Parts: sequence; C-alpha cells; structure tokens
Amino acid sequence: MTIEKTTTIDNISAVGDYKHIHVRERTDIVEDGNVLSSTYHRWVIAPGQNYSNEHADVQAMCQQFHTQEIIDSYNTMLAEQALENA
Repeated sequence: MTIEKTTTIDNISAVGDYKHIHVRERTDIVEDGNVLSSTYHRWVIAPGQNYSNEHADVQAMCQQFHTQEIIDSYNTMLAEQALENA
C-alpha cells in the first residue's frame, strides 16, 4: 500500500475584459494508483500584479494576456473607480 500526495495546476484561464488570470491547483491523495481524495486551491492574478513566483504555465498565460495595453486600461479603471468612491 503506497500513499502519495500529488499537486498540479489543472486549470488556467483568462477571464473578463481585463484578462484576470484564474488559477486552480489540484491536490490528490493517491493510494496504489487510485485517487482517494482531491482538494482545490484557487487564486487570481490581476493585470500588473507580480507573477514571477508562479508556475511556468501561469507565467506564460500572464505574459500572453497581460499586455501593457490591458495593464494601462485596468489601472485607469481602478483610478476612475477610486474617484467615484471618494
């Protein structure tokens, strides 16, 4: 009987007008090749946010979708929103 724990990034997607990167990490507990249980951890990376410590696949998505145009547009939206709420 061998029990092991595996962790993988199983879903990465760009969502919305500002291409927030949604990441899902799956952790499986496996016994003799059979998955006994799975848990998920999710997080979001906003345009302009530091992603240098992320998995290479996540970094590639950020590089593809977080263009300077998207980052500037997102920052403008945040600034306008802050003025409205002031």
